[in-house]
Amino acid sequence: MKFRTIRATSTAVVLTGMLCTLATAPAQAATPVGWEGAALSLSAAQQLSQGDGVTVAVLDSGVYADHPALKGKVTTGPDFFKDGLKAGDPKWGQHGTAMASDVLKVAPKAKILSVRVIDDKHEEERTQEELEEAFRKGNNPIADGINYAVQNGADVISMSLGSDNLFSSYDEDEAAALAYAARRGVTVLASAGNAGDVLNGASYPAGYAGVIAVAATQQNGTRADFSSVHTYNDVAAPGVDIISATNAGGYRQGNGTSPACALAAGVVALMKAKNPKLTPAQVNSVLTATTHRPAGGGSAVLGYGRINAAAAVKAAASPPEDKTAPVAYKGKEHLATPDGTPKTTHPEMDQSLWLTGLIAAGVGLALLAGGVLLALSGRRKPTPQAPSLMRPQGSYPG
Repeated sequence: MKFRTIRATSTAVVLTGMLCTLATAPAQAATPVGWEGAALSLSAAQQLSQGDGVTVAVLDSGVYADHPALKGKVTTGPDFFKDGLKAGDPKWGQHGTAMASDVLKVAPKAKILSVRVIDDKHEEERTQEELEEAFRKGNNPIADGINYAVQNGADVISMSLGSDNLFSSYDEDEAAALAYAARRGVTVLASAGNAGDVLNGASYPAGYAGVIAVAATQQNGTRADFSSVHTYNDVAAPGVDIISATNAGGYRQGNGTSPACALAAGVVALMKAKNPKLTPAQVNSVLTATTHRPAGGGSAVLGYGRINAAAAVKAAASPPEDKTAPVAYKGKEHLATPDGTPKTTHPEMDQSLWLTGLIAAGVGLALLAGGVLLALSGRRKPTPQAPSLMRPQGSYPG
């Protein structure tokens, strides 16, 4: 993602993926399908469903709706990022157009709802003035975009964006918007993050409860080097050498957990078209139960494994029972009726122990501060309240 207001300054790490530009070919009616088609068992899945009647909200940098692969399939929503760029500008819609084409590559009869919540810049390309201006706006485009998508008919929300921050960037507005989406039965997916070969920091929105976090695989089925390794990973999808549409009308090849998320969102659209009554919990259960399980089972590397679209669509017709339900808040301090059980208490810690721990903690913080200052030396230093801006989780520059 590009924008997030947080209470502490965060250091963001950006993976710069390699990009190979394809020669601009004559206009095509659909985005070319590469190795990801066989990896996802896409042909068999599309014999069962095409995504008819399903709307996928692509929360991104905007979508070039007149691209031959997208024409007639995109509804353009509001621009919550509000940076003054408009459709037609070469800096508008690079990443979002690619993601919309990846969704439709999987679910060709689905509809796209484009909601602009980020731009196409990476954080290191931003000036200090741009960071401060984003902070002064005070809005949260991600939360606004989720709420808008839910209120305007989205069945699935795809967010190929993330923060990859060293420190947590949890946001209450976004969590509330995601809870609203869950209550309304809207399935939400997000890219797991592209910091896998650096820090594997937490990436939001993938890290929020209820969001299906999608990691990226390479052609042999193993984790792509950049794909973040984290306990919130649910499933994986192809994310290397994926051909996607550009905002100039052509096609381009790129890498990232961005295309992996968009492809996964397309699979969910196939599932929802097959069974419109699927709840978010059922979608997650079916996806994770039908994957190509990695050796050793599920892990923080690829979650429960690479998606099998054909198996997922077939299983969507008879999903497991959804046992999730809202829990009423009762009592002043507990989620259930208080029964007189006292709070847990602990004996006082021996003074020498806590003093030793306090001193050790102080030394550790001093060393950490020194390391951070050294790492930031010579680089642009943000103000104490500068936001950590969200960004696309893929390499799709113009």
